Amino acid sequence: MALKLHGIPMSTCTTRVLTCLHEKGLDFELVPVNLFAGEHKQPPFLAKNPFGQIPVLEDGDLTLFETGCDLLRHNDLKEAALVKVWLEVESQQYHPAIYQIVYQFFVLPLQGKTADQAIIDVNLEKLGKVLDVYEARLGTTKCLAGDFYSLADLHHLSYTYYFMKTPWASLINSRPNVKAWWEDISSRPAFKKVAEGMTFGEK
Repeated sequence: MALKLHGIPMSTCTTRVLTCLHEKGLDFELVPVNLFAGEHKQPPFLAKNPFGQIPVLEDGDLTLFETGCDLLRHNDLKEAALVKVWLEVESQQYHPAIYQIVYQFFVLPLQGKTADQAIIDVNLEKLGKVLDVYEARLGTTKCLAGDFYSLADLHHLSYTYYFMKTPWASLINSRPNVKAWWEDISSRPAFKKVAEGMTFGEK
């Protein structure tokens, strides 16, 4: 039975899972969820996720995730540990800053609200400091956890993709190691398939 992924293609959370599925070469069905109509808050969806959040993955043989690209490096304890370290860095350092910028620039205007440039500026400074660390790290390794693509790199794709559509893409482009890393991971066939549906913010 094919996997079913409930979500929307432009969602950063959904696109992470979509990219994983494509990296693994798995068959799946994307089941659209109408967030604007509140479908994720209705009983049928809440039965799948009581918190009403997307994405939701159900059905199918989840052991299939053991095939394809080894995103967690589970066969090498040291590499697996490094993947977890950089996943934590993304979660605690990179994501909070880049999320605020993307949210202010893209989401608030769609809600009829005005972006707060002060919040953007504060988080641009925070993001710049994080990227300085990345620049140094990527001067010694091809990717964040080592000379291999992993889930740590994949987790950066969705928000960075939208960030690169803002006026502040130079934060990435001005750092040669970070720029080379971004161009490498964003050009992977799996993500290029996903990016086709990432139309959030386009007019």
